[in-house]
Amino acid sequence: MLTIGTKAPNFTLQDKNGKSVSLSDFLGKKVVLYFYPKDNTHGCTQQACAFARSYQSFQEKNVEVIGISKDSTASHQKFVEKYNLPFILLSDPELTAIQAYGVWQEKKNYGKIRIGVVRTIFIIDENRNIEKIMSKVNPDTNASEILAELA
Repeated sequence: MLTIGTKAPNFTLQDKNGKSVSLSDFLGKKVVLYFYPKDNTHGCTQQACAFARSYQSFQEKNVEVIGISKDSTASHQKFVEKYNLPFILLSDPELTAIQAYGVWQEKKNYGKIRIGVVRTIFIIDENRNIEKIMSKVNPDTNASEILAELA
């Protein structure tokens, strides 16, 4: 499991347009890296829209927001267009980053146990060190909580 103060694992994944994006592309800039279960589901849509509403404030603080799920690039394209999401969404169908960050876990939903992406946020500093890890977050208030942390 990753811990605060350790180097965030680098990754290279495709965005909604099939362009390769690496975490190392953002050296010198803080990154809010959030992992979420699935495009167009209730909680994930709430969280993405909250980040979209706050995106300008993140940009003013020189912070990039990046969302990662195992959804396809085509799914991300539709999700971005439907909700006018201004930040980067990356596709990780092979679970490369998802497993490197330890967010592929057993979870319980309506009494059923299954394996999936656990909603988790990593705040990564300008040198790629993990500053904060947030799990069990509320999708509605998560973006504003992070902005308060960055103040």
